[in-house]
Amino acid sequence: MDEVLTDALTAAPTEGRLLAIPGRLLAIPGVRNLRDLGGLGGLRPGLLYRSGSLALLTEEGTRQLAEFGLRTVLDLRDPLEQEQHPDRTAQLAVEQAAFPLLPADHGGAVHGMLLDEIYPLIIDTAGAMMVAALRRLLEPAALPALVHCAVGRDRTGILVALLLDLLEVPEEQITADYLLSNPGLGLVDGPEEYLDPYGVVRQSWPVRAELITGALARVRERHGSAEGYLLAHGLTAAEAAELRATLRE
Repeated sequence: MDEVLTDALTAAPTEGRLLAIPGRLLAIPGVRNLRDLGGLGGLRPGLLYRSGSLALLTEEGTRQLAEFGLRTVLDLRDPLEQEQHPDRTAQLAVEQAAFPLLPADHGGAVHGMLLDEIYPLIIDTAGAMMVAALRRLLEPAALPALVHCAVGRDRTGILVALLLDLLEVPEEQITADYLLSNPGLGLVDGPEEYLDPYGVVRQSWPVRAELITGALARVRERHGSAEGYLLAHGLTAAEAAELRATLRE
């Protein structure tokens, strides 16, 4: 079966299910696949989080998430996803910013691609958009921030991997963080069905380490490093240095 981008909001794990997962996954009602990137390679805790969308955020989840002091939410979904499943952030003191990482879809063609095809597509076409998203973290009072796509795995995984590589986090830690999406989405024991934004039933399969290491290898083959890739797409050396100074301990 196809391994496709996970755009479903169905079958969200319960709070208890998340609490039962050891490690860095955080339990907030209505938020899937949530974790703090702090502690990875010396990153400062409480500054940058990743997750699935906030479209199912509950009242209790809102109360708990407010305690994180979030100032910015970066949404990597496409406009149709945002329209169909808007984030429930009205009760949070956050600024929302949209940075869609996929090309304009037509009838679900992009959402029906294999992950082995989607990851190179994002690397090849979304560089400037990813730079814009990272630059947003440098705006005054932007932090703490949360970055998400539909379920916080593929688009979020690529952007986070590039940022962590820029911040000199070891690749084994980048990969381990990426693979946390399998337990975070309840995919450890196999795939789940979901509806894509066009109403097509698809299968969401567990991700493999080779997807993210392959994306990083593609970046390095063409640009030498994640920093080289980001610089080639508009990030300045000063901004790269500021991201390191801001996010690392």
